[in-house]
Amino acid sequence: MKNKFLKFFNTLSIGIILVIVLTNCSKEVNHADLVLYNGTIITVDSNNTMAEAIAVSGDTIMFIGSNNSVKKFIDDSTKVIDLKGQTALPGFIDSHAHLTGTGKAQIILNLQEAKNWDEVVYLVAQAVSKAKFGEWIIGRGWHQEKWNPKPSKNVRGFPYHYKLSQASPNNPVMLSHASGHAVFANEKAMKMANITSDTPNPRGGEIIKDSSGIPIGVFMEEAETLISKKYREYQLKKSAEDLLKEKKKYITMAINECLSKGITTLHDAGATFNDLKVIKEMADSNQLKIRLYEMILEDYNSLKDSIRAYQTVGYKNNHLTVRAVKLYIDGALGSRGAWLLSPYKDAPDQSGLNVTPLSEIKNVAKLALENDFQICTHAIGDKGNRVILNIYEDIFNKNPDKKDLRWRVEHAQHLSKKDIPRFNKLGVIAAMQGIHCTSDAPFVEKRLGKGRAKIGAYAWRSLIENRTTICNGTDSPVEDIDPLQNIYATVTRKTKDGSQFYPEQKMTRLEAIKSYTINGAYAAFEEQLKGTLEIGKLADITVLSKNILDIPDKEILNTKVIYTIVGGKILFIK
Repeated sequence: MKNKFLKFFNTLSIGIILVIVLTNCSKEVNHADLVLYNGTIITVDSNNTMAEAIAVSGDTIMFIGSNNSVKKFIDDSTKVIDLKGQTALPGFIDSHAHLTGTGKAQIILNLQEAKNWDEVVYLVAQAVSKAKFGEWIIGRGWHQEKWNPKPSKNVRGFPYHYKLSQASPNNPVMLSHASGHAVFANEKAMKMANITSDTPNPRGGEIIKDSSGIPIGVFMEEAETLISKKYREYQLKKSAEDLLKEKKKYITMAINECLSKGITTLHDAGATFNDLKVIKEMADSNQLKIRLYEMILEDYNSLKDSIRAYQTVGYKNNHLTVRAVKLYIDGALGSRGAWLLSPYKDAPDQSGLNVTPLSEIKNVAKLALENDFQICTHAIGDKGNRVILNIYEDIFNKNPDKKDLRWRVEHAQHLSKKDIPRFNKLGVIAAMQGIHCTSDAPFVEKRLGKGRAKIGAYAWRSLIENRTTICNGTDSPVEDIDPLQNIYATVTRKTKDGSQFYPEQKMTRLEAIKSYTINGAYAAFEEQLKGTLEIGKLADITVLSKNILDIPDKEILNTKVIYTIVGGKILFIK
């Protein structure tokens, strides 16, 4: 009798438990925290499915489908948004930008709109009038190729420092080139750095001098550090607490800028160990409102004992991942630092610069391979790209057991025809920036000549036809972090004057959207989490005022970000 009772009791208990479980499961299935309906949903899934509605539970997508079918997931606690025909697509992923630099650029002098050298000097003079004696004046965004008129007295298009030094006799000045690969310094800053006619070029850099050997104020690539180290010394006079607050402020400003532009994930292209400590601290206190994929920027000696300690994947609900290393093989085209196979057309005595010793690059790459880190190498010139592909290929061949590495070339701007097929053959991702094409177009042919520009400059179509994965970004603060401006450049290759830069290389609308969504996710090993709108993936969603798949080209620039949703939370509303 006792055994029969126990058997009955156990059966009853199991039944009760099953009822509770089924009730809870039913509640999960039938209840959404957020529903978007009556819209155009571009899922970017493998079938390019279009839908009308999407339902979210917690931070995850639970339904994609019709307006009628989504109703069953709505109850009194569901936040429901009528999109009124607006378009939702996977949250934009900027696959190459600079987090702290983007925030800092909103505070320092913005020189991007300066039409000539006199305007740059004027902006500096205004800053000096508001600054304390001896305070550094910092700016960014000038580009000598975009000035009109050109400086009457110049060296290779760069002006002399005299007007700048006259405008700021007591305040050191450091102005970064738009590319970030050169700085302009005034006399005060050069004196602090002990720069004279006898100062030699550092390895991987150049102090621009005139025919008499006089420094004109421009410092390219590794020569930048001669000036920037003096600025860092000035910064270090601040308290540790003030420096931390300043860095957090820059990061917060960058995050807010991303959210306002529909960006839900950013690949941060170069963070020091100190940066990562601050970012992790902000993640711990829930201050990272977007998701970050970090590339460590440290030298081999710093990495060899610490790289493993910094590896982080999916930290704080997939808000922080650290599993990549950033390297530089050359400089930028605008400053003639890009490393070319043959000389510059407008400077036949120059072929650019290899800014990091190849031995250092190889050592870091091997270290990364041993510790399951991705390598992301800045390469702009055709020689820079060829050499880094050679290094990758050699390492891959020596380690055939290592699969699915997804190593990247950041920028891949100017390629030899022979190297274009090698990206897919080696499984290398081209992390490119569409907006660089139309921004740089006015001077590309001057630097490369028409033959090289036509074949290998921003060769998106050639790479795609060779089945290369291209992820897209802005390189902010080099360019505005706005994805819509970037997508417009990617699908039109139109410059400000309306001309097209080798339009046969442009992307289709869908290809451009994929370069900003699923391809960016794939480039960070996160395609199972994000990049498409599918059931089970993170609810990272950007809502636009217009359907950028089918509106006229010019309307892309008039499209607005209406909502930015990260993990089911609405973090920006227009």
